[in-house]
Order: sequence, then structure tokens, then C-alpha cells
Amino acid sequence: MSAETVDTAAAAAPRPGSVRVHVRAALRRAAPALALFAAIRLAGAMCTALWAWHTGRHPRNLLGATWDSNWYLSVARYGYGSPTPHRMWPPDPLADLAFFPLYPGLIRGVSTALPIGALSAGLLLAWTAAAVAAWGIFAVGAHLHGRRAGTFLVALWALLPHAVVESLSYTEPLLTALAAWALYALLTDRPLWAGALAALAGLARPNGLAVAAAVLVVVGVRTWRRGRDGPVPRQGRPLWHYWTAALTAPAGWLGYVLWVGARTGWGPRGYFQVQELWGSRFDFGRDTLRSVKRLFLHDAPLVQYMAAAVLAVALLLLVLLVLDRPPLPLLVYTAVLMAMALGGTGYFPSKPRFLLPAFPLLIPAAVALARARPRAVVLTTGALAALSLGYGLYLLTMAPEPL
Repeated sequence: MSAETVDTAAAAAPRPGSVRVHVRAALRRAAPALALFAAIRLAGAMCTALWAWHTGRHPRNLLGATWDSNWYLSVARYGYGSPTPHRMWPPDPLADLAFFPLYPGLIRGVSTALPIGALSAGLLLAWTAAAVAAWGIFAVGAHLHGRRAGTFLVALWALLPHAVVESLSYTEPLLTALAAWALYALLTDRPLWAGALAALAGLARPNGLAVAAAVLVVVGVRTWRRGRDGPVPRQGRPLWHYWTAALTAPAGWLGYVLWVGARTGWGPRGYFQVQELWGSRFDFGRDTLRSVKRLFLHDAPLVQYMAAAVLAVALLLLVLLVLDRPPLPLLVYTAVLMAMALGGTGYFPSKPRFLLPAFPLLIPAAVALARARPRAVVLTTGALAALSLGYGLYLLTMAPEPL
């Protein structure tokens, strides 16, 4: 072996502490974006706390025990199929099987390991996941378009009309964190990491399947190209890394769906029959179109009109994203999320929340802000902040329909 080969091998070998150094450097690079995200969400939490105290409610209960949060807390405390007083609809003991197990499992683990209750553990996990999601979103944006665009991408995600969900005990922050880092792993050619994160995303939410779809498409394209172009380049990843990622990515989602089928005794369709208890199924968007049509014919609460507006803007942003020709994993992930949100029945006011993990939709706007003049940036972000904080408070405290 030549001296040059030895030197090259030594340089390529992982040095002690190199991973820790890399993580610290990446965290320092993302620090301004994370500080901005924390400031925005802290402002939202303060608005919520002030309103809660004004109305005689405890801020922690308002943030940690609202709507679906109660279901996750119940699964964490008692397991699946244990009826609790807050359950009013649907009254079926199988209804809680609609909620995927990763988040309640983490709540149980944290509340067991630390001297805090399940409610506080849920909030701690959700806030941590939101911060990790912001870091992952920055990493994707900075990798594609530079640090300034990555920072604006984080800011836009923090200023969405439904961004209050990023401060609640909901699973959207957890899914977004796993998805962002899985997509970053795909963009930087780390298929094994992408597959593992996609499997966890599939245990977090039903639409976590979008992460697995991105991994599968990328693996398929990479395998086809290598088969067409000949032997694997020496500097490339071994092909078995991609095949392993393809097998791992859907394992979480598929495993839980099959487990629900066995638990209910309804077979492979068991999970989808549980979803039907909630009035939820996939009808290719017919129910969404009917909901929009009703807004033109009848009066409806503000949340209905805002949901329609958010969906319309999301479709426009998807067109802009396609025209921008993003990397394939971002496009597949976002398209599957959009299809699942628009194609499902029921819960029309919740559809913007289902799209919260679809942060790649914001990339064209983030790039535009990165190139804009300071005056335009201040006016745009100021208007978005007023909308996000005000509407988030309305959703959490005054809206007549579930978030």
C-alpha cells in the first residue's frame, strides 16, 4: 500500500469527537434561525398565557390538554382501549387506535424517567420536537439556497396561520422534525439515516407515510440509474444501503397498521375501519370540494374560510415549488402530504394543520424574501406575525370547531 493511499485512508477515517464537532458547528450555523424561531414561538406562548390568565384558565392546560392532546395523553397514561371521562365522540373503545404510538410512547417514557406528569412531558416533547424541526428545516433550506434563505424558511414556518400547533401537545412538530432530517439525509446521500427516520415518522402520524414515499422514490431512481450507468462509483454509497433504506422506511407505518388490524380482528383493513369511526376515509378530494362549495352557499365560522384560504395558497405554493424544480425527495414528500390532506374526508378546518409539516411549500417564498429589500422583508414578516399570533390565539381559545 502506497503512502498516498495510507494518508487518504487516515483522512477518511472518523476521528474521535469528529461527529460532536460537526454537530456543534452545524448548531452554531443554525443558531440565528433557531433564536428567531424561539422568539416567535415565545411571543405566541405569551399571548396564549395572558389570555388564559385573563379567562381564568391555566396556560399549561390550554397548551397541553386541548382537543387531540387529550387522546395522546390518555394513550400515554392508560394504553389503547382504556376509556376515560373526556371521551365523548366517538364512544367506541377502538377509537384511540387512530392515534399513532410514537408520541404517546415518548410521553410515557419521559414521564416515567423524570419527576413530571404526562401533561408536562407532552409539552416538553412537543417543544423540543418543534426546535429540532426548525433546525432540520434550516438545514434543508441552507443546503439548497444558503443560510439566509434557510433562516427565512424557518421564520415562515414559525409564522404560518396555524403555527400555534407548534406550541401544543400535537404530533405535527414531531413529524416535521423527523421528516426534515430524513429529507436532509436524502439530499446529502445518507440513505440509512433517511430510512430509519422515515420509519419513525411512520409511527408518529398517518401522513408520516409521505416520508417513506420520498425515500422509496429516491431509492428507485438511484437503483435504476446505477443499473443503467454501470458499476457503482468508488466514492458512492453501496447499493445495499439504498435497498436497506427502502425496506426500513415504510416499516413503522406498515407495522402499526397491521398491528391495529390484528388488535381489532378486522385484518389488514382494520386501521382504515378505525378511521371510519371518525368519519375519515380517502375519497380523492370530493369531500374537500363539497366543503368549499358550502362556503359559497351558506354562512360558516371563520375557521372554515381560513382553511379554504390556506388550502388555496398551499396549491399555489405547490405550483411555484414545481416550477422551481426542487430535488426529487422534497417534491415527492410534499405532493404526498398535499394529496393526503386534500383527498381525505372530514375535519375540513384541520386540513391546514395536516399541512404544517409541508415546509418545502415555503421554499420559493423564503428564497424571494432572502433576495428582497429590507423594507419589503419587514412589512411581509410583520403582517405574517400579526396574522399568525392573532389567529393562533383565536384557534386555541375562541374557535367553535376542533383544531
